[in-house]
Amino acid sequence: MLEPPTIDDIRAAAERIKGAVIRTPMLMSRTLSEIIGAEVWLKFENLQFTAAYKERGALNKLLQLTPEERARGVIAASAGNHAQAVAYHAKRLGIPAVIAMPVPTPTIKVTQTRGHGAHVVLHGAMFDDAHDHARELETAEGYVFVHPFDDPQIIAGAGTLGLELLEDVPDLDTIVVPIGGGGLMSGIAIASRAIKPDIELIGVEAELYPSMKCAVDGSKMPLGGDTLAEGIAVKEPGALTSRILKELANDIMLVPERDLERAVAMLVGIEKTVVEGAGAAGLAAMLSDKARFAGKKVATVLCGGNIDTHLLANVLVRDLVRQGRIARLRVAASDRPGALAAITAKVFEAGANIIEVNHSRIFTRLPAKDTVIEVECEARDPAAIDDVVARLEAAGFEVERALLD
Repeated sequence: MLEPPTIDDIRAAAERIKGAVIRTPMLMSRTLSEIIGAEVWLKFENLQFTAAYKERGALNKLLQLTPEERARGVIAASAGNHAQAVAYHAKRLGIPAVIAMPVPTPTIKVTQTRGHGAHVVLHGAMFDDAHDHARELETAEGYVFVHPFDDPQIIAGAGTLGLELLEDVPDLDTIVVPIGGGGLMSGIAIASRAIKPDIELIGVEAELYPSMKCAVDGSKMPLGGDTLAEGIAVKEPGALTSRILKELANDIMLVPERDLERAVAMLVGIEKTVVEGAGAAGLAAMLSDKARFAGKKVATVLCGGNIDTHLLANVLVRDLVRQGRIARLRVAASDRPGALAAITAKVFEAGANIIEVNHSRIFTRLPAKDTVIEVECEARDPAAIDDVVARLEAAGFEVERALLD
């Protein structure tokens, strides 16, 4: 049975990786603090060279390989960030690397991993499928397997974040940490408990993948679905990390997709920083239950920033819809000259901007002489959209607003 790393192991890891991994900034967000009602501190691990904290554990592991193990080469399984970390530092150290990744892994992560010099093998629909395939290749080819989370050396590397969090802000009340397999939370928990035993440690999982919560609580909940936080979409958490968190974590929160999307969008809009769904999970937890964090000095780790640009664009636009600044209005009108002009005039009068217009004459329950005109419009605030609807209805149009969720 694997033994957890100690605080001394974590301190040794910090010295080992020093200079090769960025000591990322930790800053208080005044705006997020006002929104949540707490003093909110952010650790910007998305500013690592590979845009994720995974470099810490990967490098700590690689630096402790024997010359014979280095010659054999390493293999890892990852949804992306661990892959890039292993590939990048293996190349730096002259170690051959093979990475098994699930087929749906975002293109940006596959491309970047290959760009770091690793041989990428795409296999299976989930991390667990890629993991099993990597273990098969480990046996067949003699590679050294670098586990993404259930390894004392990986956990110790991740734990260096715990040291930095409390060195930068010693009087933290709470640390909120995203959980996939549990390596990051385990390392931070060991380090922070050793330095400040009474600190509150809260893990966060996507609602669709409550694997660690089930492991720690002994509960059974459904797992699966498309989550924005694919970096923490793990069906089976680590055996070692589960033991550690069962002992050291105060709680594990589950966050819905809506809050993950909102957190990603807020970090772009407020902090001007790009964070993937998994990296925004800590903020999403705070947004989902503000009362729980009210008045506390709380920190979270923006643990990764590798989000596909097209997906990020979708998230940002969907957030504008939820804010009420973009709306799609279905307007029933007579199919006659001037109807569209009358509609657009009302949008103009309200100070809104039309993004897109679409006529639907066939797929509608309206009489054959009528049409549905879909108008997608953008405004400075929700009140302007409400004004558009009011003006259209006052002019005799029947208006239905399309809802996102």
